[in-house]
Formats: sequence, C-alpha cells, structure tokens
Amino acid sequence: MLSPLLLAAAKSARTRSAVTSFPATRRVVDRFVAGETLQDAVATTRELLADGRRVTLDHLGEGTTERAQAEAVAAAYTDLLRALAEAGLADRAEVSVKLSALGQALPADGERVALDLARQVCAAADAAGTTVTLDMEDHTTVDSTLSVLRELRSDFPWTGAVLQSMLRRTEADARDLAVAGSRVRLVKGAYAEPASVAFRSGEEVDAAYVRCLGTLFRGPGYPMVGSHDPALVAEAERLARETGRAPGTYEFQMLYGIRTGEQRRIARSGRTMRVYVPYGTDWYGYFMRRLAERPANVAFFLRSFVPGR
Repeated sequence: MLSPLLLAAAKSARTRSAVTSFPATRRVVDRFVAGETLQDAVATTRELLADGRRVTLDHLGEGTTERAQAEAVAAAYTDLLRALAEAGLADRAEVSVKLSALGQALPADGERVALDLARQVCAAADAAGTTVTLDMEDHTTVDSTLSVLRELRSDFPWTGAVLQSMLRRTEADARDLAVAGSRVRLVKGAYAEPASVAFRSGEEVDAAYVRCLGTLFRGPGYPMVGSHDPALVAEAERLARETGRAPGTYEFQMLYGIRTGEQRRIARSGRTMRVYVPYGTDWYGYFMRRLAERPANVAFFLRSFVPGR
C-alpha cells in the first residue's frame, strides 16, 4: 500500500518541499546519493573502483521543461566525462542518462532536442573511452526512448538500453534488443503504471523478469542484470552457467547504498559488478522511488528522525 503513495508523492511539489526541508532527510539521502557535486561523484567513483566494483553515474534530474535546463544537464555530463578521463577512471566508469532530463518532454521538438543533446553526451563518452546507457522512465516515454536509442546506435553502437520487466511490452522489446553488440540493463521498474500496460503483482513482475532475462542471456548481446533480488541474481548465475557465458560477457548492476555486501561478493568472484551512482542537487524523485521499492528503506528513513540515531 505504501508504494503507490510514495510514487505519487514523488510528483507532489508540496511533499517535495516538506521532505527536503527536514534536516534529518540529508542523513538518509546520503545513503543513496553520492553527494551533490562533480567532485563528489569522482571521489565516490574512485572509492568504488578501488574496491573492485565498476560504476555508472547518473546526474540527477528529470522532467526538464526548458531548453536551457536541458542544455545545462548535457553540459554537466560532458564535464563529468572529461573529469573521469582526466582522473584515469573512464575505462571502468560510464554514465546513465534520462532523456527527460535532456528535454524529451519539451513541446513540439522534445525528442529531437533530447537526441541532439544525447549525441553530445555520447560524443564526450566516446572521447573519454567509455559508454552511455539511456535510462528508461514511465511507459509513455518508451517508444520515444527506443527511437532515440536506434538513432544513437548508428553512430555509437555501444549505447546501452534499459528495459523494465513490469511493462507488458518488455518481452517483445527484449527479443528486439537481444542482438550482437547490444547492451541491455534489465530492471523490475520503479514507476506507478496502470494495469493496462503493466503487471501489478510482484509475482508477475518477477516471472516476466525471468523470461526476459532468459531471452537476453541466450542472445548474442551483453546483458546487464539490474536487480538486488537474491532469487533473480541466482537465476542470472544459473543462466550464465547454462549458456556458457564467461565473466566479462555480462554484468550485475545494483544501486549505490543497497546490498553492499552482495556487491562485494559478486565483484570478488571475478564477475563484473557495476554500481549505479546518482549525484546532484535534484535528488527528490530518485529518493522517493528508492523508498517505494522496499519497506526497509522507509523504516530506515523514519528511524533517522529519532534523536540519537
């Protein structure tokens, strides 16, 4: 029952103001967000790489409503990629980009603006020697995001995609994207979606995840297993054995601050473990979705308001 309420709160300006005004909120946010500045992002990346984990960085922000704001987000990414290259970290750290942050929802020409700015980010990543993955957002953006992906892959074939198993269409999208050279991160999904387009029960979402994961592992592409669920991690390990995939032909991805011990276990087993690291000042929407995903996160948040904790 909490998840729909929290996802609705993620879009509420009033709730945003209330949550962000509590001083104690910052202590919880720090668990999931690696600071607000480029320097914070680079420092966290260096720490994770030293621990044997790889990184994908997300400059937080979404739903951009002005062209200038979208251009500022693209500039932030190009600055980040330049900094990673200068620090010698770019070979093990890539970036994740939400097209809505690059102007996808702008009236009239939003998709074209997002494509042009995403090209700039991809060119900066190419120059740095790394890659870009396009995050997937709610179901209304899927067709546009996949269209932008096709355009980008003509010049940057390594551009990664994200699919959400909660959406009913995703099995077909997984088949379409399970091709040679295709990098695909599979996640459950963290948006409030109507039953007409999405599975509503956890059991259905998990079953769809397993089906899509099988499609990706049996194809010639590069699967990226975006899950903290022990059962789904175990299923990916089983599929890797079944399909004879060697380490380096697939990877696991988990969120910064969640199941850190499991992240280290996977990395130390010789397989690729990549941590999704968000940073920036516009953390509210991301933070609320993390609370919605797991009741334990909500309990952690509430405990932070208890004096002395």
